[in-house]
Amino acid sequence: MRILLINPNTTESMTATAADAARRVVAIGTEIMPVTSKMGPVSIEGYYDEALAVPGLLVELAEGEKAGADAAIIACFDDTGLDAARALASIPVIGICEAALASAAFISQRTTIVTTMERSRLPIEHLVQRYGMAGRVKVRAADIPVLSLEDPSSNAREKLRAEMAAALRDDRADAIVLGCAGMADLTAELSREFGVPVVDGVAAAVKQAEALVTLKLSTAKRGAYAFPVEKPYLGLLEGFRPKAMTA
Repeated sequence: MRILLINPNTTESMTATAADAARRVVAIGTEIMPVTSKMGPVSIEGYYDEALAVPGLLVELAEGEKAGADAAIIACFDDTGLDAARALASIPVIGICEAALASAAFISQRTTIVTTMERSRLPIEHLVQRYGMAGRVKVRAADIPVLSLEDPSSNAREKLRAEMAAALRDDRADAIVLGCAGMADLTAELSREFGVPVVDGVAAAVKQAEALVTLKLSTAKRGAYAFPVEKPYLGLLEGFRPKAMTA
């Protein structure tokens, strides 16, 4: 089984962090195929970044499916471009926010997501509602830029820990979901430190992708996720014409 792991931002080191987390949980015989978008923002923090990350994500998805991937994971907690990706691909596509929330639902009645920037909190709250978890899941922002997680001189990890402590104290959370793929390497350490389950969406998405492939289930190709309608695309997006993407 081959699972395509797409980082929709253009920072290679974040891809490596997510790929390490994925490889720690794969079943024997599963191969992780990590790729980094070649166009778009270096990090995704808010709606504008998210919108401009989607074209590069779709390119990597189309190329990965042609290369033989059995499933794909979008390694951004905003589930960037997830609906478009599911419409384009014939393989299952998993978003790490949806995967993390589904996993947390099995083990916790009160869960708090701790994400990075305040501007990311509201989009994630919208995802919580979309995935049917409103009332069970709260969202907190530690007010840390995404790329600061990789800077040992920053206080990003201390601020993350402080927000987790507040979630356990004030939200009475039973479990924590890490709201950024760049936090994936902290899961085990934070779970030991705080004594509660800590869910990483990358790892959760890997196990759900493996399950779907094993069950021979893929995205329905009628209705909302039907393949895109063939039509001309103009200007800079000419290469994204559906037939050109899948040829």
